Amino acid sequence: MATVSVVGAGAVALVAGRAVSDLVLRPGRRPPATGDGLRVHAVEPGRVELTRTPETERRGVYALEWAVAGHAVVGPVLGTTSQTVVRELRQGPAPEPGAAVRITPRVDLGDPKSRWGIDFSETSVRGELGPMPAWFTSGVRDPWVIAVHGLGADRQQVLPLLPLFQRLKLPVLAMTYRNDEGAPQSPDGVGHFGETEWRDVEAAIRLAASSGASRVVLYGWSVGATMALQAAERSDHADMVRGLILDSPVLDFRGTVLRSAERRGVPSPLAALGLRAAEGRTAVDQAEFDRMASGVGLKVPTALLHSPDDTVAPIAPARRLAYNRDELVLFEQFPGAEHAALWNSAPDRYEDVLRRFLTPLL
Repeated sequence: MATVSVVGAGAVALVAGRAVSDLVLRPGRRPPATGDGLRVHAVEPGRVELTRTPETERRGVYALEWAVAGHAVVGPVLGTTSQTVVRELRQGPAPEPGAAVRITPRVDLGDPKSRWGIDFSETSVRGELGPMPAWFTSGVRDPWVIAVHGLGADRQQVLPLLPLFQRLKLPVLAMTYRNDEGAPQSPDGVGHFGETEWRDVEAAIRLAASSGASRVVLYGWSVGATMALQAAERSDHADMVRGLILDSPVLDFRGTVLRSAERRGVPSPLAALGLRAAEGRTAVDQAEFDRMASGVGLKVPTALLHSPDDTVAPIAPARRLAYNRDELVLFEQFPGAEHAALWNSAPDRYEDVLRRFLTPLL
């Protein structure tokens, strides 16, 4: 009987670990959002009053989302009470008082044309698993910017930066990769923290090369940044990579899995089971991952952008990378920002950092 109980407990732990690992390895199509269950307390012209939480008090520009595709952009905090926060209502329809909303970094929706009036073409990156949809916006300069979205996001993540790239006259290829909507599924259907996905970035570099580009800048968020870092080191076309922009890169596999699970309300013991399951399912070579994260193979100028308050990707590995390779790395911290929401926290400063980094590469 005891043996049966042990086996049963082991089976339960296995199932629980797998379920928790799914939260990280199958993050879904929506970007991570915080503050679910928030309420709208009042709406006035140009102002919206929300439940007061650390998320709604966060400085910068964010979006509110609510049922039936509601979406509005909110700006700075205009005032607070003991229970509410009043923010500027910048764009979109106002939610109704009493509505349940979520706050998200996904400010811009649509495509380059519908959002900004920027002409673009739908193209396809042909990877080892099949074709992957991509947007291409033209420019008269080299290098191309290859944009690689992060955990739970999609190619819309690049939209806030497109006006800057247009001013700099840079072509942009906003790619998708395996397991994205419209792209091929990986054989096991889960993400591998760049261990396999970097080859999709390599395929995007090949497309740029075959289309006339002589150089590229790889720009990634979250796990997309990890993929970009891996491609810059591992790809047969690495000599085309002129620079890297890494926003909130995942450089600590174990720490990110644990934090991502706990951020979704998973108790620490279950999060530890999820980590064990994720290690087994992804087959990430931890020693190689740590070596890559140390920056030892870094060869090109790199803008490394991170937040000390990131609740998903710990900042300590980014600081080590910046210290180890300070001759190549421009390291900028954005205090108070959430994971992959650095632009939201300080749009003007963020774009100034990019402009200063990219100008010498043109």
